[in-house]
Amino acid sequence: MSVASTVTIHPTACVDEGAEIAGGVDIGPFAYIGPEVKIGEGCQIKSHAVLTGNTEIGPECTVFSFAVIGEIPQDLKFSGEKTRLVIGARNRIREHVTINCGTEGGGGVTRVGDDCLIMAGAHVAHDAQVGNRVIIVNSAAVAGHCVIEDDVIIGGLAGIHQWVRIGQGAIIGAVSMVTHDVIPYGLVQASRGKLEGLNLVGLKRKGVARADITALRAAYQMLAQGEGAFQDRARRLGEETESDYVRRIVDFVTGESDRSFLTPE
Repeated sequence: MSVASTVTIHPTACVDEGAEIAGGVDIGPFAYIGPEVKIGEGCQIKSHAVLTGNTEIGPECTVFSFAVIGEIPQDLKFSGEKTRLVIGARNRIREHVTINCGTEGGGGVTRVGDDCLIMAGAHVAHDAQVGNRVIIVNSAAVAGHCVIEDDVIIGGLAGIHQWVRIGQGAIIGAVSMVTHDVIPYGLVQASRGKLEGLNLVGLKRKGVARADITALRAAYQMLAQGEGAFQDRARRLGEETESDYVRRIVDFVTGESDRSFLTPE
């Protein structure tokens, strides 16, 4: 076991031999840290949290009580192969959150980026790839193999179907079931998720220039009402646009995916 001298471990916590714990970490009462876990500097692991598996957590994260991080996947095909969970810096992982390690068939690694907020009761499944500054609200579930790009917000009780991609800056409304890819900056609502517009509030809050928002509005209208298949409309957008934001939508739609897209109503 490698434990820095500035680590605080409550006497009732269980830290297995082999764990690597950097300086300034505080491990609370009855927490469990497994033998393959690596914890970065300045993390706080609160009472009764469980960190297990081949799990790496970056600096300045907080894991709240009763979260279970790094357990084996909820996948019947999993047969004990060595896989990983990698979590970045400054994440807040609230009570009862579960994040599973990867599977051999899905690339072997589940990843969470930096500066995310994963609220109470949320789930991130095996092989999911979660970007930076993502917010997953209470009791939402991200299924296996999903890709959640930067700055996405997933509303409470929402469910993201396996293999789905959600593009940068999109917002998913509460209690929505998302079974198809969501374009960057998209706004999804309704129980069977529908693409109902753009996340204009999020764009404005981030200070996106008016010209780019205007370009995104025009691009959305072309995707909704233009001629030809959805991908064909996106390719035509790529030939015409000078906006980096619109270009991001074009690249997302024309990239590889195992799912079809939510298209504009």
